[in-house]
Order: sequence, then C-alpha cells, then structure tokens
Amino acid sequence: MHLDGGRRRGFFLTLEGPEGSGKSTQAHRLAGRLTAAGYHCTVTREPGGTLLGEEVRQIMLHELSPVPAADALLFNAARSQLVAEVIEPALARGDVVICDRFTDSTLAYQGYGAGQSIEALRGLAIYAAGDLVPDLTILIDLPVEEGLRRKRDSAEVNRFESTLDLAFHRRVRDGFLALAAAEPSRFVVLDGHLSPEQIEIAVAEALRPRLSDRTELRRSNAELRPHGLPGEMSEPKGTSVRMDK
Repeated sequence: MHLDGGRRRGFFLTLEGPEGSGKSTQAHRLAGRLTAAGYHCTVTREPGGTLLGEEVRQIMLHELSPVPAADALLFNAARSQLVAEVIEPALARGDVVICDRFTDSTLAYQGYGAGQSIEALRGLAIYAAGDLVPDLTILIDLPVEEGLRRKRDSAEVNRFESTLDLAFHRRVRDGFLALAAAEPSRFVVLDGHLSPEQIEIAVAEALRPRLSDRTELRRSNAELRPHGLPGEMSEPKGTSVRMDK
C-alpha cells in the first residue's frame, strides 16, 4: 500500500535521463502547459524537495563522495522524506506530480553504473517509498559525451559529472534503456537531440491520453491557453528551493 494507506487520486510522472538530458527544463515546461489547461501541479526533484532532501543533495552532489552503498542509502533516505512530505499528500489532493528523477535513477546510477545489486536496490526503494510507482516515466535519452558537454556549460556540475569516467556514464545510460525496455507500458523514450520545444510537445503528447480518463484529478477553472504559469513548486518549510532549469 502507499505510505498513507489509501488510494491515490492524482497522477505521478517522473522525468529520467543521463546527465545533461534537459529533465529539469522539461519539468517546468510541462507544469506550465498543465497549469494553463487547469490542472493543479506539484513539481519536485530528487534528491531535494524537503529540508532533509536539500541537505542530502548538497552533501552528496557537491561536498562528499560516499561509496555506492552509502549513496543508495542516502538517496533513499531523501526519497522516503520526499514521498511522505510532498508526493503522497499532493497525489491525495489529486495533483499531477512531476518529479525530476525517482527510483529509476538509483537503479541506473548505483545499480548499472556502480555495480550494486539491482534486486537489493529495488528492495531498498520499496522500503523507502512503499509501492509508489510512477504512472508515466519520460526517459530523455542522450549520448553521454553530448550530455556531459552540455553540463560543463551549465551552472551546476556535480561530482557524478566531474569525477566519474565515461565508462560509468555509458553504463548508466545503458541501464536507463534496459529499465525502459523492461517496462514499455510505463516508459516513453524520447530523443534528447531534439530541441527543447520538440521534446516539450512530445512529452505533452505522451501524457495526454493517460490523463484523458482521470476525472479524479484536481482542476481549476483556468482557460486553456498556449502558455501558463509554472506549477506549484515543492519547497521545504523555512527555506527557498529552486529546481535548476
């Protein structure tokens, strides 16, 4: 069952991909489209979205280099807090929840990339997040060389990009593709070479039929228009958190 013991009413979408694939940009673009169409959205990220999660993010991505097992434990600790504090309450309200990375990233990075047991990681994820599985996962696929080149030009370079070799990142990319192949009903794989505008349209088209019969989703009276305001951002109380675009 879910952590709150009840049936969720909302829709849970995750964005996955190797470094530099543009997930954060697409999270905000999608939230804008959905908000313009009248849907209530919550946008969040992993690790992050809560006070605990943002502390873990800073420590793990920029300050320390935990061993792979510690990586997995810390990511799942942040995930458990995010699910309980942000994701499940938003789903219970009937929101569309958009999350930049979730369990699949742990499987790809700590599993396929760092060689930890996939089954052990799956068990840890269940312990951290219950049976919460995304309704739809968008995988933006991109060759690792291109993704890392993009990240070198961005504002935030983390230790995965600065300290791990191309072979690691290729295993991560292959892992994401293997996960997508194993669950074709949940994953939609998009070409990261497309322009941000083309990817935005493809994400919206993949989501549209899955939302069409979800009458329990929370709606406002907003008119459908080409552009809308960003969706509600998950921000831990007492601090200001922004997802980098």
